[in-house]
Amino acid sequence: MKILVPVKRVLDYNIKARPKADGTGVELAGLKMSMNPFDEIAMEAALRLKEAGQATEIVAVSCGPAANQETLRTALALGADRAVLVQCEGELEPLAVAKLLRAVTLREQPGLVLCGKQAIDDDANQTGQMLSALMGWAQATFASRIELQGASEALVTREIDGGLETLSIRLPAVITTDLRLNEPRYATLPNIMKAKKKPLDTLTPADLGVDTAPHLKLVQVFEPPQRQGGIRVSDVAELVGKLKNEAKVI
Repeated sequence: MKILVPVKRVLDYNIKARPKADGTGVELAGLKMSMNPFDEIAMEAALRLKEAGQATEIVAVSCGPAANQETLRTALALGADRAVLVQCEGELEPLAVAKLLRAVTLREQPGLVLCGKQAIDDDANQTGQMLSALMGWAQATFASRIELQGASEALVTREIDGGLETLSIRLPAVITTDLRLNEPRYATLPNIMKAKKKPLDTLTPADLGVDTAPHLKLVQVFEPPQRQGGIRVSDVAELVGKLKNEAKVI
């Protein structure tokens, strides 16, 4: 079985995001970028399935500028066999990414697509679900456990508000991974060196016949207001008075 793992290049999670001075986006110049942490979990899940003999090939795919090659090389160093970069400039909305991934999926014909449940830059949590709908495949989101039952079925335990839910889904399918699924490994130096020789193909949206024109308009990016410090009240009467006259309903 071939597994497709989409990976996104995002601002490193250790760095505090700050808006640009003109409010047109998030400042990224000169800052460290890395693979989206949820995508690292998806990659680790794919690697474990391959190590268990349940997968034969892992293909990493990323959509974005040429700099995304760095993220794909990281995926190759972790253990992916091949990588595909859909090179395009500008911001990509979740729907555009889902359309690009659909085109790549149709080319690659994987038995399973494993992707992070969301990216930490926009927290949209939409791409996996949109890809499933575009492909007409089954989906299981927020997976905390994945068990393949041969090449035609998977048991997925997912986290919901009320606890845990186990689904049986037919393959091919799209599964999005949650934090508690696994702990990603680190790339070793020998594997980093080997990754330089692994194949990395570059495509464009035009090659795939996909229009990535945005449907949304970014109005402004700004930091949330600073939280005000708390105050002490002397008695219940004063507390009730402040709740009645000063407290704001959110």
